[in-house]
Amino acid sequence: MGTCCDMRGFLSFIVLKLISKKNLSGEEIRQEIKKRKGSKPSPGTIYPVLKALSQSGFIQEVKNSGKMKKYRLTKKGQKELKLATKKFCEIFYDMKDEF
Repeated sequence: MGTCCDMRGFLSFIVLKLISKKNLSGEEIRQEIKKRKGSKPSPGTIYPVLKALSQSGFIQEVKNSGKMKKYRLTKKGQKELKLATKKFCEIFYDMKDEF
């Protein structure tokens, strides 16, 4: 997956950020994004991101989380989120005069 700094990575960054606050399922992530953005991403958008983040070792499934599969951030995911947040801020801080 690389870092969270391409456009597809932007959604990965948002997902990591949301999961860092509390363990969430794919559906809960979709609801959280809807609250903030006004529209809910499709399952076909969210679940490939969750799969990629899981395969990269940034998140892992929470055991015994009930019916819904929930995810939590791993130590590797915490490092990636910190790095991605720094990169995100650098990119957009450099653009601040354009807004």
